[in-house]
Amino acid sequence: MGKITGFLEFDRKVESYAPVEERVKNYHEFTLPLKEPELKEQGARCMDCGIPFCHSGCPLGNLIPDFNDAVYRGKWDKAAKILHSTNNFPEFTGRLCPAPCEEACVLGINEDPVTIENIEKNIVETAFKKGWIVAEPPATRTGKKVAVVGSGPAGLAAAQQLNRAGHLVTVFERDEKPGGLLRYGIPDFKMEKNVIDRRLKVLEEEGIVFKCGIHVGKDITGPELQDEFDAIVLSGGATVRRNLPIEGSDLNGVVQAMDFLPQNNRRVDGVKEFENEIMATGKDVIVIGGGDTGSDCIGTSIRHGAKSVSNFEIMPMGTVERPEGQPWPFWPMRLKTSTSHKEGAERFFSISTKKFLGDGNGNLKGLITSEVEWIREPGKAMVLKEVEGTEKEWKCELALLALGFTGSEMTVAEQLGVEADARTNIKASEQDYMTNVPGVFAAGDQRRGQSLIVWAISEGRQAAHHVDTYLMGESALPLKGEGDLPRV
Repeated sequence: MGKITGFLEFDRKVESYAPVEERVKNYHEFTLPLKEPELKEQGARCMDCGIPFCHSGCPLGNLIPDFNDAVYRGKWDKAAKILHSTNNFPEFTGRLCPAPCEEACVLGINEDPVTIENIEKNIVETAFKKGWIVAEPPATRTGKKVAVVGSGPAGLAAAQQLNRAGHLVTVFERDEKPGGLLRYGIPDFKMEKNVIDRRLKVLEEEGIVFKCGIHVGKDITGPELQDEFDAIVLSGGATVRRNLPIEGSDLNGVVQAMDFLPQNNRRVDGVKEFENEIMATGKDVIVIGGGDTGSDCIGTSIRHGAKSVSNFEIMPMGTVERPEGQPWPFWPMRLKTSTSHKEGAERFFSISTKKFLGDGNGNLKGLITSEVEWIREPGKAMVLKEVEGTEKEWKCELALLALGFTGSEMTVAEQLGVEADARTNIKASEQDYMTNVPGVFAAGDQRRGQSLIVWAISEGRQAAHHVDTYLMGESALPLKGEGDLPRV
């Protein structure tokens, strides 16, 4: 795999970025790609490691050493076929995945791991540029009709796989355009939306039908879908936001991240008017929540022209190196510093928001925090304890709540009689992805809870295999670890 001595000869090298002062003026992607000789060198770093733990680190089971070797040898068409054999949308994961494969890379035990994610992105972009990615509609149709509810990565993956099996697939999306959080959650500076549209064009040419602006559960009921379709895949995501139930949370200026970010994406897409416009311009902004969504709020607020941007995280500051108790090849909870963090935000850890302060007219003017510490008692879970005497008042006109999601919306599930767990994740086993209602399946965050884009695509692919088996008695669609017929 790669060059036998490549990992000894070449250092890890990743894409660079446009200067902060330039990139914050717009919402374009700002990565500066490596040149082809540099990418070949990065592919050459992939070791002949015997057991490629990157396979187990990747929820899709991508054949990583194989496409790295193809890139090293300049066989980009072969690399594209290998990559697409396990991943329907590498242009999404190559931009957005946190790359658990790299944390599981054998080279990463004592050196910097192979730049797997960046190689993946360049493979698919080369394939699009060369015209290798074209529609491949199925040769025959089964006549079976499948409804996919939700057009995020899980729904899109399930739809493409089921369409490849010859079924007639219709994807329902309540928003005005397909893509789910890819379109209305991820800022354009991380992934421009023409990347989604480019892939959707291929899916439509393959015969998948998209019906947007239709809210399943309201505009059309679950039982009505059952009457029309032979199988249903619920892939609507985990969209119930976590609130912060403290005094003042109803003030104008206390805003959910998933109201702020989708509105801005629509603004970038050309929408001019909003019933309740949310702008950070000229404001002291505090983003509460230290994950990827919080980071997206930071970058967006800076591009709005915020006066200041601060980021609160209730957990302690992580370490740059692997924490104790999280050895290779497991995913480590390291300190993550995103490109948005580097654009001008100040970060605060082990801090809890206690109260929002109003100006007397219903508007947010500030908030009060206290420092916290996490106490681990023997045999018990960690306990959060406030540090006495650390209360502080902060000036703030816009507080963005990026606290994650607690589960999925249950309207259509309840109409269908589908069971859910205590966290409102739809119950469907990994053995067949089917719910307690025959013919109704679930995949992605709506089944497993809030997770990564790479898990969503994996879930969609797995579910498609079992839907196909349910409809036809058997399936040639691959499961994880089996690959697919080579497709570009």
